[in-house]
Amino acid sequence: MSESPARFHLAFPVSDLDTTRNFYQGLLGCSIGREADRWIDFDLGGHQITAHLGGESGDRASNPVDGDAVPVPHFGLILEWDEWQALANRLEQAGTVFVIPPRVRFAGGVGEQATMFLRDPSGNALEFKAFRDPARIFAREQEG
Repeated sequence: MSESPARFHLAFPVSDLDTTRNFYQGLLGCSIGREADRWIDFDLGGHQITAHLGGESGDRASNPVDGDAVPVPHFGLILEWDEWQALANRLEQAGTVFVIPPRVRFAGGVGEQATMFLRDPSGNALEFKAFRDPARIFAREQEG
């Protein structure tokens, strides 16, 4: 493996490239990489996500997590606490309709995190989260 951190790539379906561009570049602030007639690469926090023209997101399942119906599948970023708050404020000011509005989940627990869920114009679910203590991203509750 190289010295640089691994980056993920995710390709996902969208129904319209113009509204997708407006959402990811305009609202979320992602820069654009390569693009063609049927796809666009976006930089989401240093990761490459590719919107492919080909319909809406299919599955609309959810799982209960801390009192919320969390959409599955979903993807997103783990941000620094201040970055998360700035994004939440920007999205709220833009009138974003949230699947799960910005809130703190698992308050006081090992996995305490700020989280919010929204859908892009094609229905793909995104989660943005932050941990006050980044060392707890993979921490587990004490057993016993």
